[in-house]
Amino acid sequence: MIKINLLGIAKAKGKRGGASSAPVMEVGDVGSPRVKFLIVAGIVGAINFGYWHQLDAQKKSTEQRIEVAERKNRELADVKARYLERQKQADAYKRRVDVIDQLRTNQAGPVSLMAMMGDTVNGTEAVWLNNMKDQGNSVDIEGMALSTDAVANLIGNLQKTGYFHNIEIKETYQDDQYKDMQAFQFTLSCEKGKS
Repeated sequence: MIKINLLGIAKAKGKRGGASSAPVMEVGDVGSPRVKFLIVAGIVGAINFGYWHQLDAQKKSTEQRIEVAERKNRELADVKARYLERQKQADAYKRRVDVIDQLRTNQAGPVSLMAMMGDTVNGTEAVWLNNMKDQGNSVDIEGMALSTDAVANLIGNLQKTGYFHNIEIKETYQDDQYKDMQAFQFTLSCEKGKS
């Protein structure tokens, strides 16, 4: 029979039942380059695995944030589309209201012009109007007065309204049809301003 000593300790010959020593395992020389390389490779591998695990966790969290941001972006795109549609409706409504206001202003414009002219002529003595033409930015007035002073008073009263500017006398002459009194025919041109 063959005996193999797995403990690696030499047995003293001739002594049976002697004290045995504790088993010893040899790993090798710790200072050898192979062991140092294995230790460094293990450490680098552990660090690399930890770094990869950290990057993988960041990747997953970034993907989740991207997914949340894309979902929010879709929601905001819907909100933006509704806002733009409402803005278009509001703009269309504002245009309609502006047109209506402009029509009301244009409708009341001649009425207010006539009322202002009537008040001004009624406040001036010895003046009558025969014709008044609204030319857009200007007004032509034809009338009759009992004196040139009455025409001058009418011009002053028109200026006091603040509605008329650059009032000019186009022509004035004494009307010979009226023998028993003095009568002057006049034509005025006025530029309209804002009241």
